[in-house]
Amino acid sequence: MSKVCVIGGGPAGLSAAYYLRLAGHAVTIYDAMPEMGGMLRYGIPEYRLPKAVLRKEVESIKKLGVEMKNNVKVGQDITFEDIKANADAVLVAIGAWKGSSIRCKGEELDGVLSGIDFLREVNMGARPDLGKNVAVVGGGNVAIDVSRTAVRCGASKVTQVSLETRDIMPALPEEIEIAESEGIELQGGWGPKEILTENGKVTGIVFKKCTQVKNAEGRFDPKYDENDTMTIECSNVLLS
Repeated sequence: MSKVCVIGGGPAGLSAAYYLRLAGHAVTIYDAMPEMGGMLRYGIPEYRLPKAVLRKEVESIKKLGVEMKNNVKVGQDITFEDIKANADAVLVAIGAWKGSSIRCKGEELDGVLSGIDFLREVNMGARPDLGKNVAVVGGGNVAIDVSRTAVRCGASKVTQVSLETRDIMPALPEEIEIAESEGIELQGGWGPKEILTENGKVTGIVFKKCTQVKNAEGRFDPKYDENDTMTIECSNVLLS
């Protein structure tokens, strides 16, 4: 029997720990967050994945004999060298917790949040102070989650803007329909150009017309008409 340490208690780390334990290995998971689950716990809204269901799944893995250590940050609470010294093998499954830059002027402003950070705050019990009008940038299922969560956080109007038009948005058709049924306005065919601010606060976001999302080879290669713009007044911009 080998001793394996897994760094990261998200879906990859938990799945690896499950199968390693079934194979007879001793497994310890280290995770920086208060509870296991990773993005399942901190990135997916309650209405989509009830936390009670997730906890039951995690508990079933724990009952197999997997040791779970939460609130442990590698490099701060324990060194990577210490973990390696006490294991026959180490699996790094830390996931992707940072939002991507949209390379847009003003994205560093107060009032601009990445969708990942926003969902994590909400899933940890916080209620971000959103204004009445919120703009969400993105066209995938996660962006839909961000928009629907913004509604649940008290935003009166949520406008979701994507490069893709509605018919080719990456979000699933049923997700799009649900979002619209909840009053979320979808604007397709636009890319962010500049986030507006006044006295240090976000006041709106300017979009430029997207004339191409992918090139002839099917590669992501957006093109824009810089002179064709649309401005949305808002107090918060959520990047997803």
